[in-house]
Amino acid sequence: MRASINLIFHFLKQHNWTVTRQLLEILFLIGFVSSSSHTHYDPKPTSIIIYASFLRLFLVTLEMAEMVINKQVILNNYVSGFPKESDMSLTSNTIELKVPLDSNGVLVKNLYLSCDPYMRPRMKKLEGSYVESFKPGSPISGYGVAKVLDSGHPGFKKGDLVWGMTGWEEYTLIETPQSLLSLFKIQHTDVPLSYYTGILGMPGMTAYAGFYEVCSPKRGEYVFISAASGAVGQLVGQFAKLLGCYVVGSAGSKDKVDLLKNKFGFDEAFNYKEEEDLNAALKRYFPEGIDIYFENVGGKMLDAVLLNMRLRGRIAACGMISQYNLDEPEGVYNLMTLIPKRIRMDGFLVFDYYHLYPKYLEMIIPHIKEGKIVYVEDTTEGLESAPSALIGLFFGRNVGKQVVAVARE
Repeated sequence: MRASINLIFHFLKQHNWTVTRQLLEILFLIGFVSSSSHTHYDPKPTSIIIYASFLRLFLVTLEMAEMVINKQVILNNYVSGFPKESDMSLTSNTIELKVPLDSNGVLVKNLYLSCDPYMRPRMKKLEGSYVESFKPGSPISGYGVAKVLDSGHPGFKKGDLVWGMTGWEEYTLIETPQSLLSLFKIQHTDVPLSYYTGILGMPGMTAYAGFYEVCSPKRGEYVFISAASGAVGQLVGQFAKLLGCYVVGSAGSKDKVDLLKNKFGFDEAFNYKEEEDLNAALKRYFPEGIDIYFENVGGKMLDAVLLNMRLRGRIAACGMISQYNLDEPEGVYNLMTLIPKRIRMDGFLVFDYYHLYPKYLEMIIPHIKEGKIVYVEDTTEGLESAPSALIGLFFGRNVGKQVVAVARE
């Protein structure tokens, strides 16, 4: 009896209605036959009949409403300090595979989810931020690649492949105006779909806007990139090399340093964990100073860079991952150098540059197909692997863009 029920629930979770219904019919029949063959009352067969009948009714209800089981990753509570896998839980509920009447939402099946450093601040209570905090007890949200199952929106139809903001779950109903505005239909399917979590998605646009629009680079300039082997940094370095710049990157392991030099074509790279004096390290690689700093780290690295910037240098402040897990952020002490060196330091958000996405695709797609730009992904399989993958970002476990494959199309 127990084995039969476990088997039924296995197929129920796999959304295999046909096999589930057949198993229920067999269970119902066993209970009926057993009940008829007993000369005295035995409650066990009767219980089987009742249980099977209940499950049959539940299954019919799901089928009629087009309901499916929807696995989700939720945030348990707001996080202080370094996040842990136990701060998130894998749970499930049911979802109807139809957009509600009078809704302009889009119902999607999630294929790939993106793990990004900006998600860490969303795990605490935010006020006045450009993004909202995650809601404890609700699914985490982030960028992803998905397939449209149903749509009430004139810009999307069933079967479309899209990338944008979605839930950390198997199926998501995207309804908020902000999420719909940043939902992009995928036109180029002759490249890996997972690329739309990275090089062809938000990280790619971040690298493009930050380098070309914010930094205004010129051929022959000296470029430094921190966290250079990550989703954004690896692209900034390659963009700079294509332009004819001298490029140095920092990373947190020997393997990542080798990747920067041998895979991405950086002129030099160093492991910041092996440098006792970051100021001295930068002077070693940039004896004439730095023209452009693409900032992904903050803290002590930013302080050292400020001492090594050239006259009229530019700093694109993209992120500061070293500060995200600190209850009290580190101070920066060398800001005075901005004044005499006339350094321009700009913070920027990728949302402000999404209007350039078609222009970016025109540039990047040929580079990918011609092998002029390469991209490295670190992919884990299954929604259940998402919490570990996200936490790994803050311990440097990922090599390249961290992706979670939820389903293969």
